[in-house]
Amino acid sequence: MAQTGADHKAHTPFLSRPGVRRLVPFVLISAIGLVFIFENRESVEIRLLIPLVTMPMWGALLIAWALGILACALTLRRRSKRHSRRPDGRTDLRK
Repeated sequence: MAQTGADHKAHTPFLSRPGVRRLVPFVLISAIGLVFIFENRESVEIRLLIPLVTMPMWGALLIAWALGILACALTLRRRSKRHSRRPDGRTDLRK
């Protein structure tokens, strides 16, 4: 028996899905960043307000990278909550 248009769901290609399209640049930039981080292995002195810390540069870069990811995640989470509080129930800014 042949399927009609109403019987089967339209198949969306994997790379065309919005979630995947947003994730691909993140994965590529993260991979490049991690390669850069782990290629810098010499020790450096870093001043943290008052103390002077000696640590491998990859550790300092990894901490900075993780803090950036955390800041981005918190910003996106806060932004989605702010948009969900619209009085008319809409979440987008378009009319």
